[in-house]
Amino acid sequence: MDRQLTLMVVHAHPDDECLSTGGILARYTDEGIRTVLVTCTNGEQGDDQGGVKPGEPGHDDAAVAERRLAELRESVSHLGIDHLELLGYRDSGMDGWDANAHPDAFANVPVETAAAKLAALMEHYRPQVVVTYDETGGGGYGHPDHVQTHRITVAAIEATGIPDKFYYTAIPRAAIKRMFELMRDSGVDLGGFEPSDDFGTPDERVTSLVDVTPFVERKLKALQAHESQGENIFLLRMPEEAQHQAFAHEAFERKLCKVDAPDHEEDLFAGLRDT
Repeated sequence: MDRQLTLMVVHAHPDDECLSTGGILARYTDEGIRTVLVTCTNGEQGDDQGGVKPGEPGHDDAAVAERRLAELRESVSHLGIDHLELLGYRDSGMDGWDANAHPDAFANVPVETAAAKLAALMEHYRPQVVVTYDETGGGGYGHPDHVQTHRITVAAIEATGIPDKFYYTAIPRAAIKRMFELMRDSGVDLGGFEPSDDFGTPDERVTSLVDVTPFVERKLKALQAHESQGENIFLLRMPEEAQHQAFAHEAFERKLCKVDAPDHEEDLFAGLRDT
């Protein structure tokens, strides 16, 4: 290989890096692979101090963004990520929020404009492996910024042709079912929430399952770094056993592979290490 092995993970907001990719970022960094986290927005539509919600009196978008980016840098330090790149776009808020209409919201930026910024980062780092969300924003999540992140990543890959392998994060339906069963058995109050049968990634689409068990504690520390959003991160309120079950493996759906790699793999760099 005539260039350094590099993983680039593209996420929408500060804190998104932890759950679905915190383990691979920590694992591959420890293996000597260069890791690059691209965060597309500054997280303005997160909670302000005291749990003040966007649109409520006292919510300061600029202060929230500053706080969340500081938390992101702490999270990056726990995971050991080599490079953090900020695209700097404005958080669009959840689907249906008033923030969706802001002209500077990430979801309203022309795809080609944002994709060009990401493509420039791909040209700079030359990642062999790129990871982002699927077309639904990740297992059917549907957040406008996650969907936009998917769009610009696909566009940047098509424009540059650089990555050898491209993956969507996956939330296997079987894993979701096991996790909620464990939470109910542990007495966790789910507030009446039950995942629908079509929530998550169909199990047959999962091509890659990476064991990140040794990095669970670092994932938890990274997640805890985003303390201003703690009310919204229900996984932090789960029993320890359920947390470890949820965090010990990260799943992916492979969408592009230019190298010889198995159909089902346990390493996103399979086929790349010895070529």
